[in-house]
Amino acid sequence: MTGERDLGALLKYMRPELRPGIFVFCTIPTGKPIPAALNPLLTFREQEGATIVILREEAETAGLRYAFASRLITLTVHSALDAVGFLAAITARLAEAGISVNAVSAFHHDHLFVPVDRTDEAMTVLEEMSRT
Repeated sequence: MTGERDLGALLKYMRPELRPGIFVFCTIPTGKPIPAALNPLLTFREQEGATIVILREEAETAGLRYAFASRLITLTVHSALDAVGFLAAITARLAEAGISVNAVSAFHHDHLFVPVDRTDEAMTVLEEMSRT
């Protein structure tokens, strides 16, 4: 199944969808296992340790320090992994609005973590981009 590559189509059909919950970024030092009780939405291993993105409640229950309380917006268009310019256009527009974003590309969709207090603005920006 091939994803969309055309930038115009990607922007037109991105259909941003707000996922429930507040997500946070945590780090687990190199050599330490990710606690089995956690259910990370995202795991990425770096030299310094594993970054995990989990629901804030999970982090608090596990006693983990966390950063960047955010909401998750999924762009529901099936974007190709080699699509050019899609996230660049989106992150540039969010930057113009002063909204930080941590973007993640997965096999089917692109996902945006935006600050909790800027979620409504981010959704408005994305919906406007999709209409124009």
